[in-house]
Amino acid sequence: MIEQNAFILHRRPYRENQLLVDLLTEDEGKVTALVYVGQSKRSIKKGLIQPFLPLRVSIKGEGTFKQITQVDSTAKSFSLIKHSLFSAFYINELMIRLLTEHIACTDLFIQYRNTLTALAQGKEIASQLRFFELALLEELGLSFDFSPVFEFEANYFHYITEQGFVPVYEALPKNSQQCFAQAHLQVIAQRQPINQSSVLLNGLSEQEPETYQFTNEVNHTFKLLMRQVINQLLGNKPLNSRKLFTQKA
Repeated sequence: MIEQNAFILHRRPYRENQLLVDLLTEDEGKVTALVYVGQSKRSIKKGLIQPFLPLRVSIKGEGTFKQITQVDSTAKSFSLIKHSLFSAFYINELMIRLLTEHIACTDLFIQYRNTLTALAQGKEIASQLRFFELALLEELGLSFDFSPVFEFEANYFHYITEQGFVPVYEALPKNSQQCFAQAHLQVIAQRQPINQSSVLLNGLSEQEPETYQFTNEVNHTFKLLMRQVINQLLGNKPLNSRKLFTQKA
């Protein structure tokens, strides 16, 4: 039996009085497990098996599905509304789709908790999502090598899978939607907040999830870059959570 911190990514009915749950755990990464919630509508376990609530869970067993034998909350649920809530569902779905089960990803767990904290605090959403996506790609072994955007004198770069950033020497590339401005990529590589441009930061600290905030132009470039790479990983099956952002409030 393993006891560890966890978050619920998704839950769905399985058999009578049971739920099948996808979790992000601190020690084992993504885990799928069954939990018995009982018959009562006021079941304590059922009330705890919710997204965005910090949990302490005990998991045991082997085979197709493990069993959650004990679950307790360790803090209040993150208060998320509107686009902050949609964003949290988005990163949950990303992890469900892309993470392999039972591979420890402690750094990503911390990044996830920090991202929820920033979203709940009403921090600027775009950069929070981009750096979570970046951390997820690094966990998948797909970290970016930004060195070409400093080594080559080119206004724009393509990003090509298995090649990385490739300079484009046209003044205005014909297919400009698939190109990324060098100046924007350099800012992203350095992870410079707009109010601390002289400070190079190496990661999103647990204490300061709000540190990263870019201009709208840099955020747009960052979004296009991450979407290109993530869409390739997702294949032909789009994310359902992206539809939430297009719905009217």
